[in-house]
Amino acid sequence: MLPIITLEEHYISSKVLNIAEDPHYANFPAHITTKLNSVGDERVQDLDNGHVSLQVISHGPGAQPPHLCIAANNDLAASISKHPARFKAFALLPMTSPVEAAQELERCVTHLGFVGALIDNHTNGQFYDAKRFWPVFEKAQELDVPIYIHPSYADDSLMEHYKGDFDDAVALALSAYGWGWHSDTALSLLKLYASGLFDHLPRLKIVIGHMGEMLPFQLDRVFAIAARFGVQRSLKEVWTQNVWVTTSGMFALPPLACLLQTMPIERVLYSVDYPFSANEKGYEFLEKVRESGLIGKEEDWEKFVFRNAEALLKIKAVHVPE
Repeated sequence: MLPIITLEEHYISSKVLNIAEDPHYANFPAHITTKLNSVGDERVQDLDNGHVSLQVISHGPGAQPPHLCIAANNDLAASISKHPARFKAFALLPMTSPVEAAQELERCVTHLGFVGALIDNHTNGQFYDAKRFWPVFEKAQELDVPIYIHPSYADDSLMEHYKGDFDDAVALALSAYGWGWHSDTALSLLKLYASGLFDHLPRLKIVIGHMGEMLPFQLDRVFAIAARFGVQRSLKEVWTQNVWVTTSGMFALPPLACLLQTMPIERVLYSVDYPFSANEKGYEFLEKVRESGLIGKEEDWEKFVFRNAEALLKIKAVHVPE
């Protein structure tokens, strides 16, 4: 059996859970909260159940202050050190304080051995095209590590946009996992492009999940329109050279087929979105992809399930569960 690496896989620090006033955490089902808070034997067993060799762990959504980010990163580093062959980590960064976020990224990579960072698609409603956020991306290019841009809940100022003649729970779903946070993650990436960030940082590495957060379906249209943005590098060049896409939380063949037609196979990576999706469900999807022939060449299959992640993160999957 080939190694399998997943890299949009989550936890929540007990320090954040106890201190942060985030109502979304309180709404998570109890079994999800339990798994989010576990970075030990239960998580390892779940890896084995889904034949995952190595999992890259990142913190759940929500803006956190610098001191909580530091504490959470220290705790995660201590936890994964007990299973070094099975876990790596992305840093939690205080994006409301970009200079401190850049410093924390450097600390986590150079001192804790983290392989990059995962950040929300916005912080308190602010996207990252403003130059005050650029030190984080400059540090990522300097360190040659990726920044994973992950969906987060809509800011309160945007919720009216989703409300209607239905229950507020429906509006929440539409604003988040049912639609909005995917389109907002795509928007976050497009705003970074439009700002000229990739002209300034041509070697920057960005990862997005969920089969490309709707972008692959829209790419031809967006490519044409982005040519008017006054940016030196084309969006197509940035998409194929600076962006990596994972399958996290999406277990259907049509979006994968679309993604594979728009993105080099070297930029497509398998992921699960644990524990919001089960590793077993992810493995069933892998079997379905294999049977479909969408990724026919053996060398391309190896790239998809582990080699692309190894190259991007400069890691090695050494354990293959039975």
